Amino acid sequence: MEHFFAPCPRGLEDLLAGELKSVGATDVAGVAGGVGFRGDWPCCYRANLESRVATRILWRVAGARYRREEDIYRLAYDVPWHTLFDAERTLRVAVTAIRSPLRSLDFITLKVKDAVCDRFRAERGRRPSIDTKSPDVRLQVFLTSDEATLYLDTSGEPLYKRGFKRAKVEAPLKENLAAGILMLTDWQRDEPLLDPMCGSGTLLIEAAQLALDIAPGLGRDFGFERLAGFDQARWRRLVQDAQVRRRLAAPLALFGSDLYGDQVKRARENLAAAGLQDVVQLKQANLLELSPPAPAGVLVANPPYGARLGEKEELADFYPRLGDALKQRFAGWRCYFFSADKDLPKRIGLRSSRRVPLYNGALECRLYEYRMVAGTAKLT
Repeated sequence: MEHFFAPCPRGLEDLLAGELKSVGATDVAGVAGGVGFRGDWPCCYRANLESRVATRILWRVAGARYRREEDIYRLAYDVPWHTLFDAERTLRVAVTAIRSPLRSLDFITLKVKDAVCDRFRAERGRRPSIDTKSPDVRLQVFLTSDEATLYLDTSGEPLYKRGFKRAKVEAPLKENLAAGILMLTDWQRDEPLLDPMCGSGTLLIEAAQLALDIAPGLGRDFGFERLAGFDQARWRRLVQDAQVRRRLAAPLALFGSDLYGDQVKRARENLAAAGLQDVVQLKQANLLELSPPAPAGVLVANPPYGARLGEKEELADFYPRLGDALKQRFAGWRCYFFSADKDLPKRIGLRSSRRVPLYNGALECRLYEYRMVAGTAKLT
């Protein structure tokens, strides 16, 4: 059994722990920003293929206490890298730290890179080339105040990159955070779902993949495929099982809209790239004038939050009107808004039944829940 660590957006650790247990992980333990676990290599493969919430799956290859840069060099040199990947593979080393006393992370990066290359030269007479943009192998070094841990990244590209080309949009919501938001709403696959501020369609795509039981890693490759000992036959069986389980694309009770036509166009392009163009109903519409597509369901949105004064003034006018629209037309719906705007609850004029702290990168946010009671236009 190997030791792994799966980082994720902060606030989604419990969801990720549940995912990892479902693919066979043991000794599952959450910390802020991720989950540690143990598992065999098929468990690692499945975690990469199936997890909607993880950012990466990191394989722990070494760890020790340190005081100086030389201690970290020695830790890295002692790893038999030549048994883990070939010298023909390209390599990238990245270092992150929390309260490390060492002054330069760039220097630590160089020392670890030197250690790996020196060990390869000693064992194989040649060394891997460095590629900081699209490496075959990614080595992650994590430093605390007195401990260094070395990980090989089994994912390659971040897991929120689902494997299809997306139309670019400003400040996108990462796919794994969007999936986590949907899970936190307790939305059921046969329940109507509406994103009335759909932007590039990230929430809708994740909802469609959930509803159709599409493993998020289908259609992309992974870092573990370039490591020594990769079991291609076992991996092929896991992919085939996921493909058999996948439901055929068909129209679902998934609805999206946006005030701006170019955003609707981007969402349509992204749905098509994911093979989901026939699953979601899209239209251009103003949320303040929108009628619900069903008597009850889940509304989920990532509304704008402005940093500039003009934007804040616009939002101060928008949110009370949004609260009125929800009361007037969305009785019977559970409504969720993901926002970094801490004034949203005051401005919207509704009492939230739940507030879940989440992070969008380093930005502290909340997922606000509003349960609109049919017939009374009040909240539970």
